[in-house]
Amino acid sequence: MRKQILVVDDELSILKLLNFILSKDYDLVIKQNGADAISWLEDGNDPALIISDLEMPYIDGGSFIRNLKISGFYRDTPVILLSGADNLDNIVSSMPFQADCYFKKPFNPAELKSSILEALLYSDVKNN
Repeated sequence: MRKQILVVDDELSILKLLNFILSKDYDLVIKQNGADAISWLEDGNDPALIISDLEMPYIDGGSFIRNLKISGFYRDTPVILLSGADNLDNIVSSMPFQADCYFKKPFNPAELKSSILEALLYSDVKNN
């Protein structure tokens, strides 16, 4: 069965790229901001992994992921962060939660795919 990935990013070019490189292997649900993503999750959806941009309108990626991690239900859902911020290492290290990995835009698609596979495999082992 194909795994479902929630992709949250407000940049259309990034969404198109992620759709192109991931849709052959995964079912993608695409949301353009954290508020829409939270609404989708509150409807009872449970993705295998979440890819989120950090800088978005309405609810930024950091707040979105922090809310997920403290909710309890999505605490163990793997998270991959994307950002164009120059100081991404500092931003990630100061967050009150830990992402499974993060990538600075522009990112290497092969490295992202490898990190997704690794995060999903680790999550499957951890949850079984």
